[in-house]
Amino acid sequence: MSALDKFSDITKIDEPLAPYTWLRVGGPAQLFIEPRNTEELVEVVEAVSAEELPIKILGGGSNILVNDNGFSGVVIKLSGDEFSKVSVNGNTVSAGGAAMLSNTISSAVGAGLAGLENLIGIPGTIGGAVKGNSGGRHGDIGQFVKSVDVLTASGERFTRSGDELSFDYRTSSINELVVLSAELELTPDDPDEISKRMRQIWIVKKAAQPFSFQSAGCIFKNPRGLSAGALIEQAGLKNTKIGTAEVSDRHANFIVTHENAKAEDVINLIDVIKSRVHEVHGVNLETEIQIW
Repeated sequence: MSALDKFSDITKIDEPLAPYTWLRVGGPAQLFIEPRNTEELVEVVEAVSAEELPIKILGGGSNILVNDNGFSGVVIKLSGDEFSKVSVNGNTVSAGGAAMLSNTISSAVGAGLAGLENLIGIPGTIGGAVKGNSGGRHGDIGQFVKSVDVLTASGERFTRSGDELSFDYRTSSINELVVLSAELELTPDDPDEISKRMRQIWIVKKAAQPFSFQSAGCIFKNPRGLSAGALIEQAGLKNTKIGTAEVSDRHANFIVTHENAKAEDVINLIDVIKSRVHEVHGVNLETEIQIW
């Protein structure tokens, strides 16, 4: 008898993962479990640890590429309301790990708190955003993080703050399995001014990025002092296709997928881009997207 048998009511077997991702490609999860609260999540993680099964946490699905064979192990998605709550207390916004970044931004702007509006248009959840220090030319989320409540792969829960937190370009010191919640310290400002800035940033992003297509955000990290999108475009790779995966003609650091696309098409296109950019520019691009 498996330690996971007791969670049969929140477990799906061979659950297709493509519908949960922005690229809409990839195979199934061997086990797909959706804990409804933190207590249940801890029990699930402890059971997975006891079974020594591989484990992944699925957030908003905006920064992952699932292999066509799927994931042989356990995929956990935080589905209970507890995980997506957003609240404001003074200058602090508290958000559950599964809260959408967009909802957290809206709550902050509505409360007259500035900073997060610079992240408008970035997809995904707070958990993924904090762990990967999401951001853009207007700033990163890490500069606002006050504390993070985390859960380890063995089921241990604790809070990181102060010197236990560090952030760099698209990375952080948070290496635990799950971000349960985060506290963000923001600055009071005129709500109308915050909204105005947010609208201006959104207009620019919407014009430059392929929001109407299936994509997963930026595929590659920007090399220091350079733009990955510019390097790819200068290498003549816009509109390059493999199967039904294509380098966006709007922003070359985006890959968009069309009907019947496969993860293999995207992976092969990533390899072509890396090879061509190195050949033309002598630069080794590093993927930002996580490949399962």
